[in-house]
Amino acid sequence: MSTHEDHRPRAGRPRRTDVARLAGVSPATVSFVLNKTAGQTISDETRQRVLQAVAELGYRPNRAAQGLRQGRSATIGFVSHDADFGVFAASAIKGAHEASVRQGNLLLLVNTGGSNRQAAQLVGELLDRQTDALIFAAAGTRSVVIPESAGRVPTILVNCFVPDDSTPSILPDEVRGGREAAQALLDLGHRDIAYLTGTASAWATKARLRGFREALRGAGLDPRDHTVLSGNYHADSGYELARRLLRRDARPTAIMCGNDRMAIGVLLALLEAGLRVPEDVSVMGYDDQFQLAAEVHPALSTVRLPYEAMGRLAAEQLAAGGPAAQTGRTLLHCPLVIRGSTAAPARPARG
Repeated sequence: MSTHEDHRPRAGRPRRTDVARLAGVSPATVSFVLNKTAGQTISDETRQRVLQAVAELGYRPNRAAQGLRQGRSATIGFVSHDADFGVFAASAIKGAHEASVRQGNLLLLVNTGGSNRQAAQLVGELLDRQTDALIFAAAGTRSVVIPESAGRVPTILVNCFVPDDSTPSILPDEVRGGREAAQALLDLGHRDIAYLTGTASAWATKARLRGFREALRGAGLDPRDHTVLSGNYHADSGYELARRLLRRDARPTAIMCGNDRMAIGVLLALLEAGLRVPEDVSVMGYDDQFQLAAEVHPALSTVRLPYEAMGRLAAEQLAAGGPAAQTGRTLLHCPLVIRGSTAAPARPARG
């Protein structure tokens, strides 16, 4: 005499045949139901029996076996080409992870420590594990050398690029970001704007400075009349450059900063000088750095780097079979975030 318990697996991981036995259907029917195979006529009653058996047994498909049959592993390798998994990399990983999970993929994370040799070794390890595609990412936007083996699978670069753009990349639209940050100050009525940039040679610095100058020209102003000083993206340089500005006869009504950390240094220098932000001087940051920009006083107006969105888009494109364009750059908008550190100037603008 057979009972319901007779159909349960005795030990080990439940198999598809166990689900079929418990539901009273064939293993093929179980596959059709779980894979939602088109063109198969399966009654709702049968479908519910299969799903109930799956739930009772705690059945999970064997992804490795499926991968061997389908020629794919449902995994995407995320290669962080930096010294460690920093704050910005974490945002890109979060976006890529969430998009991958929605598409039924897993994200495998590795970090190269910034070493090209380590990158080649780790990419090889990922490919040996049948990874279907790669995301190659860097925290500071720059040119990179990617391992030749990455060409064996669809690969997208995030926040980095190769010089000839032969591998598709997703980058922040830094020119537009710099332009919109400056335009926000111009719209408030500022005409005396100084810009304390990050490292002069950095790709992002050059792009943001270009956007800053475009905004000035669009307002009928000559960029040569506005002070631009180069820093190093750290708070100490923001502090020292702001002190240099304040020693001049004509104090600007607004200061744009290379990033939020430099803006923190500027806030300290202004505080020491007895100046109020934004009543005496407005301060604009850049990055919208987590646990920094929104938590100082006054909270920083800034421009948000779209790391999470870049990671998400890369994973979505790879899950769809690869980017629409197999070469070139995709630029993502860097949204403006207005907080308490910017306001209309207290004194009339020059001219």
